[in-house]
Amino acid sequence: MRFDKFIPTAQLSPYIKYFVVAENAQESQYKVFPASGLVIGFQYRGQLSTVINNVKLNLETSGITGISDHYKLFKNSANIGTLLVYFTEIGFTHFTASPAHELFNQSISLDDIFDKNKVREAEEKLSSATTDAQRIQIIEQFFLSHLKDIQNDRLIVEAVKLIYQSKGAIKIKELNEKLFISQSPFEKRFRKLVGTSPKKFASIVRFNTVLNDLNGPKSLTDICYGNNFFDQAHFIKDFKQYTGDTPEQFKRFL
Repeated sequence: MRFDKFIPTAQLSPYIKYFVVAENAQESQYKVFPASGLVIGFQYRGQLSTVINNVKLNLETSGITGISDHYKLFKNSANIGTLLVYFTEIGFTHFTASPAHELFNQSISLDDIFDKNKVREAEEKLSSATTDAQRIQIIEQFFLSHLKDIQNDRLIVEAVKLIYQSKGAIKIKELNEKLFISQSPFEKRFRKLVGTSPKKFASIVRFNTVLNDLNGPKSLTDICYGNNFFDQAHFIKDFKQYTGDTPEQFKRFL
């Protein structure tokens, strides 16, 4: 299996964190944990399915997955090839007028968002490409053709920055006070651009901080209180929602 990252061209880098070309010769089933940005996937070879309540549902050749508050289970066919696009926290809204929050907990076909003919054209070019460089160039051209000339919402950019600085531990009331904005209009703007509420986004950021900590030498108790959980019961409950396992079970398999 390979999972190779590629940095986008300078024109796209404010909106796309990176591309990934992933290939797997073996059929496999795996979990995907909540991330802080939306992800688009193009299958240029093989078939990807989602598994819900032990039922396998085949996904479209190209699809988009919104921010989620729980893990998702996927299954790939043998000899699969996928190009993944990982957006920055507000990057998605620079390519489409669709509000990001409408994709919360959703995995839908890409042509529900973008022009169907352009999606099919990109898929056809990808299927005949023979190198990663060719694949990246095809997808960069696809997004450059959809890039909109709009200004960043500086307040939401600052909110995202503050949430990361606190490792997801900042209180929303404190965020409102720092940004000099009341809760209701702030939440509306944040959800539209980022894809979920500030509180849920902060929780996902904190979860990913915990994931990083689990790879280190810290004890579970240190990780719990170091990430501002009220107690170990809350820590375990939140972690299990996002992974399906307790922190202790999860760390055992690292």
